[in-house]
Order: sequence, then C-alpha cells, then structure tokens
Amino acid sequence: MSSTVSIGIDVGSGSVDPAEIRSVARAAENAGFTYVSFGDGDPTRGLDPVSRAAFVVGVTSTIGLVAPADTTYAEPFHVSSQLASLDHASRGRAGWIAVRNDAAAVASAWGRPHLTDDADLRREQRDAVTVARDLWDSWEGDAVIRHAASGRYLDRDRLHYVDFRGETYSVKGPAIVPRPPQGQVVVFGRAGELDDDLLDVVLVESQGDTGTATPTVLDVEAPTDRAGAEALADRIVRDRLSVRLRTDDPTAVLAVATRFLLPAVIAAGVVHRPRVGATLRDHLGLARPVNRFEAAS
Repeated sequence: MSSTVSIGIDVGSGSVDPAEIRSVARAAENAGFTYVSFGDGDPTRGLDPVSRAAFVVGVTSTIGLVAPADTTYAEPFHVSSQLASLDHASRGRAGWIAVRNDAAAVASAWGRPHLTDDADLRREQRDAVTVARDLWDSWEGDAVIRHAASGRYLDRDRLHYVDFRGETYSVKGPAIVPRPPQGQVVVFGRAGELDDDLLDVVLVESQGDTGTATPTVLDVEAPTDRAGAEALADRIVRDRLSVRLRTDDPTAVLAVATRFLLPAVIAAGVVHRPRVGATLRDHLGLARPVNRFEAAS
C-alpha cells in the first residue's frame, strides 16, 4: 500500500470555454496539486473529459490529468485507446476514473439499451476495466523497434491477442496504441463499485471507509475561505490523508488553496510538488505494473 499523500482537484464538467479549462489546469499545477480531474462528463453536451484532459496537455508539464470515462456504454477498446494516447501525449501523467452511468440520456446518446440494474452496471464496469488493462498489456515494452534501415518498426512477436469474451461483447486485440508510458494508466474507482484488484486508487466518501489495501483518496468539498483551508491542511498533515477537492467554482477555490492549503501541507513535508519527468504513478507512490504477457514468457 502506498503511503504517499496526494491532493487533487476536480474542476467539474460545467465549463466548455477552452481558455478557462487551460487557465484552471495551469493554476492547479502552479499551486502544487498532484492532479486535476475533469468531472464525470456528459457525452450529450460539450467536450468529454478525456478531450478536456488532452486539451491541457500542451500547457502543463507536471500535474496529473485524470479523466472520468464511461464503462457502461462506451466501447472499452476505444476508451483504452484514448487513455493510452493521453498517457503518451502527457508523458505518463494520465489517470482514469472508471465511472458507471445509469442515465437514460447517456444510453440514448450512445445508442445503447438503458441499463439500470446494479448487477448489469457492475458487470459492464468490471469488464470494461478488465479489457482496458488487458489491452494496455497487449504491447510488450519493447514491441516498437523503429529501425528505418531494415524497415522494421514493430516486433509482431511482442504484440498479443487479449481474447476477452464477456457476457455482452468480446474483444480480440491487440491494442492499436503502444503500451502507455506508465505501463498502465492509473485507474481510479469509487468504493464498493469494483473489486480492489482492478483499481490503483479507491475514491471514498468517508475517512472511515478505508477497509482496503488499495490506496484511498477522500472526496471532500473544497474549502472556500482561510479557516476552512487551514483546518483541512491540519487534517491532511495529522492523518496523512490524500484528498480530492470537489467544487463548482474552481477559480475561487484555487485562489484559497494557493494561499492557505498547499503551502501548509508542502511546508510540512507531507505533500510534494509534482516534478518534471515523473509520472502520475510516481507522484502517487504506485509501482509500475508488470506486463502479464512479459511475465508469462
């Protein structure tokens, strides 16, 4: 279990203004946040969260970019490809919140049957994460050769079929994107929705809801004044607590966090600013996962 303490901020799904998205991401990086996440997303309007994350890659260099993506209706092959591409573009800073969605409008947007039963939602979520992880492993680390003189760009013996077969779909593989720089994109999930062995980080609503060996992050409402920020800083330092701040007004929250929250926890040595060249896994204290195909061979 990781003992690294992280602080993230969720900037929500409301804004579709490109300048605001970039401004918030830059401000969060300058403040010292470990990562920024981009709401739960609604494919019926605006930019989806993965596109939001990709949009700020070029104006950030250290902060993690965590994008929620649907596991209920979206094609897992395409989701895994998007997230792997985000990890390549950001040089290893990508994360994925694997979210389920029981909204009828979202099902209609995808042109899929509307699922409401918990067992169906759980099955689709489990299968989607399993497929994504298998596909990220379907390219071994040295599969890309790029040897122009011989005309060899790939070692086909280091690409693998995943041969996944679930109840509602099957995926042959391999992926169309090389293995992510982190080995696998960091997978976040809400407590109780997925088995811990499929997750890298569990998002919890209560500090007592930590009965897991998987690292946990507490979702909290972001403080909006000095007193609230200092109280949260004391709590983080005292309990060595990783948190993700939720807010509908990220600009105002960032102003408070920059002055009264991040400086206190960084000065206490509990939280460290993300550094250039490190991955999101590094910043969260997570080991690089072993490729299952390489391990088998």
